[in-house]
Amino acid sequence: MNNIPLFQVDAFTSQPFSGNPAAVCLLDKAADARWMRAVGAEMNLSETAFVWREADGFGLRWFTPTVEVDLCGHATLATAHILWQEGWLAADETARFYTRSGVLTAQLVGKRIVLDFPATPATAASAPTGLLAALGVTDATVFSNHVDYLVLLESEAEVRRIQVDFAALKACQVTRGIMVTAAAHGTEYDFVSRFFAPAAGIDEDPVTGSAHCTLAPFWAERLGKNSLQAYQASARGGEVLVEWLGERVLLAGSAVTVFSGTLWV
Repeated sequence: MNNIPLFQVDAFTSQPFSGNPAAVCLLDKAADARWMRAVGAEMNLSETAFVWREADGFGLRWFTPTVEVDLCGHATLATAHILWQEGWLAADETARFYTRSGVLTAQLVGKRIVLDFPATPATAASAPTGLLAALGVTDATVFSNHVDYLVLLESEAEVRRIQVDFAALKACQVTRGIMVTAAAHGTEYDFVSRFFAPAAGIDEDPVTGSAHCTLAPFWAERLGKNSLQAYQASARGGEVLVEWLGERVLLAGSAVTVFSGTLWV
């Protein structure tokens, strides 16, 4: 048996039981992918992160309950939070992660963690057959970043009230996920969104950091400012501060450790 530290962290929130939960597994070396996939299925969260020390940083991989993904924002934020909490990094040190999406960094700035991720702009696209019907939407403009579809709706209220047919969405889904978004009105937020990925084992993701790598440039161009406040309007809800820097996007948010334990196998 192995005594592997395991944590559950709520990311993109300052309050427990909100934001997006992620599991973080601290390894002494890289692990077999089949084992990590099995642990991800056992944890049954939208993401389980596996992290281990490298020469000048950390290796990092992310697994949903069914597949490995190339990029995950909330589990990266959760991992950085645990590295500082557990003393793997000093508070003034930058977390440097080697991932399938290249080198990602995280810094602790006040009470927030700031992630430096690649920007993934979206361009106009045709919706796959059945996509809008599965979302319960009759009229929308569709974009794609070649990993996810972005569906632009008329209002924040429409984003919040859509009722998704997840079986139908999974049947027509040809990319990782579907984000729906609209401008926010009458609040401190600039835009709202939701994110669905049933083909990856996640019907609705509570707060999706990687989606904001697309949403940041999308809304920055439309609203005429590069720094924006975003709210992902899932049942749990979460806040993401974004700044578009051209080829990169900064994502800032808080995190709360909910529990810790030991993985024995």
